[in-house]
Amino acid sequence: MGLSGHDVERFEASRPRLQAIAYRMLGSASEAEDAVQETFLRWQGADVDRVEVPEAWLTKVLTNLCLNQLTSARARRETYVGEWLPEPLLAGDPLLGPAETVEQRESVSFAVLAMMERLPAGERAVYVLREAFDYPHREIGAILDISESASQQILHRAKKHVAEGKARVELDEGAARRVVEEFLAAAISGDTQPLVRLLTADVVSSADGGGKIPARTKAFSGAPAVAKFLRGLFKPSEAKRAVVGGEPEVYAWVANGDPAVVAVLDGRVVGVMCLEVTADGIAAVQNQVNPDKLERATAVWARSDHGKPLFTAF
Repeated sequence: MGLSGHDVERFEASRPRLQAIAYRMLGSASEAEDAVQETFLRWQGADVDRVEVPEAWLTKVLTNLCLNQLTSARARRETYVGEWLPEPLLAGDPLLGPAETVEQRESVSFAVLAMMERLPAGERAVYVLREAFDYPHREIGAILDISESASQQILHRAKKHVAEGKARVELDEGAARRVVEEFLAAAISGDTQPLVRLLTADVVSSADGGGKIPARTKAFSGAPAVAKFLRGLFKPSEAKRAVVGGEPEVYAWVANGDPAVVAVLDGRVVGVMCLEVTADGIAAVQNQVNPDKLERATAVWARSDHGKPLFTAF
């Protein structure tokens, strides 16, 4: 028996929230959308008239699908070529979800998404449901089939792990773009010292090419080494142009609430470099160049009013 129009509407009303939960859980827009679609299929096959609280039912189904997905995804990532980084979401993407509180904004930051990759799946689920969506521990316990006190203990552990990263500086969109402009000016200056002054002493740089685009296979750290690498990265060369197929236009933007460098070639986003800004400077430079993880960014970019590029790279 098919769903009534009302039943479909009830699901669609929950879709934005479900997508935002799934993205934070999985760090992948495409996997999040697949999980939400599978949740809809489960809704379609259920006796929905007997579901007393649709939001709770849908959240429980989705969360458990994500937990299963995390188990298989982590097995695949053991054979992933190079560093695995989350899929970036550009400013204005509805998949980013709620951003009214510091906790909600932090939960979708690139740095926290990367950090959560190290958490056990259960910790990640509790952290997302509580910090990003303010679910009471009683409801989280019902979703995960654990006690309320267990949920509280798991959240404590998760927050402790996430707090091991450096505290981000909250920036509005204008300030974030100014950070990127200063960063890019230093990167193309031909001198590493301006970059070194912007970076923390223990800054970490990583990149995800997915084996499809040349990228350093291991993260490296230290302001001098990272500055030297970035200076070389933005230095024009025929080899770089050959890899990406031309000369990308470079923009100062925002991704996952962080300052971001966006490289665009013929309307296609070919790179998103997120900058983790702390009180001491830029603590991480995370560069996503895997084309499979930039398709959604390209679609969002096409709908945005992005103005003129700062310069043309390579």
